[in-house]
Amino acid sequence: MMKVSIVQMDVRLADPEYNFSHAEELIRKAAAEKPDVICLPETWNTGFFPKENLESLSDQDGKEVKRRIGSLAKELGINIVAGSVANLKQDGVYNTAYIFDREGNCIGEYDKTHLFTPMGEQDFFKLGDHTINFELDGVACAMVICYDIRFPELIRTLTLRGVDVLFVAAQWPSLRKGHWQVLNRVRAIENQCFVVCVNACGTAGETKYAGYSAAIDPWGETIAGADGAEAVLTAELDLDMIKGIRESINIYRDRRPEIYDVKGKAKNE
Repeated sequence: MMKVSIVQMDVRLADPEYNFSHAEELIRKAAAEKPDVICLPETWNTGFFPKENLESLSDQDGKEVKRRIGSLAKELGINIVAGSVANLKQDGVYNTAYIFDREGNCIGEYDKTHLFTPMGEQDFFKLGDHTINFELDGVACAMVICYDIRFPELIRTLTLRGVDVLFVAAQWPSLRKGHWQVLNRVRAIENQCFVVCVNACGTAGETKYAGYSAAIDPWGETIAGADGAEAVLTAELDLDMIKGIRESINIYRDRRPEIYDVKGKAKNE
């Protein structure tokens, strides 16, 4: 069993000091449920995303996240999947996720690998170049960020390494709320894993964000879900159900990788 608390946060655009303080407040609220893991949404330090002064508003190589959120993980004795932050590295700004264990150690870092071109994210952020698998309390986990969830080949790459819980951090707009709900549910079903999808809510700039964060089981059933308002919700993931599902419908055994061509070029590229 893994108990997970989701922090569906109303993120203020271009106000990192407020957002850090508010994230800490919500994390402490979630900690009262005594979860094993607390999760945050995408770019919760700046919102998605300020086009003016982005570099100065960004974290500096994750130092503030590690200092403040890593310290909280240690103080509370809880694993924290710290969503992602706008993060300035030597060669530019990245959309970076950090994962902390119960001792406050940063055990994983992931830069978003698919940037959302319809909003021009690629003009302000650098592309990540690696995926991430990690363990929390011995449970096999992986993580993606927002637009990444639209790329099934990425998710299958992760789950072929063994994943029981997939975390998805997002700032997904209300305009495409239906896609958000369906894509996360489908990824859970087709990969036979739990999906913990954490979205932001509220309005940042001209964009209204959907909320509707959820914990979804490998059958595609929602264990716990939020509406469009700021919320902290907690779900218990019965990890024992995974083995039975994978034995009864063994998609990993029945795969035919010799006939797949995921590196092929699409006609409309």
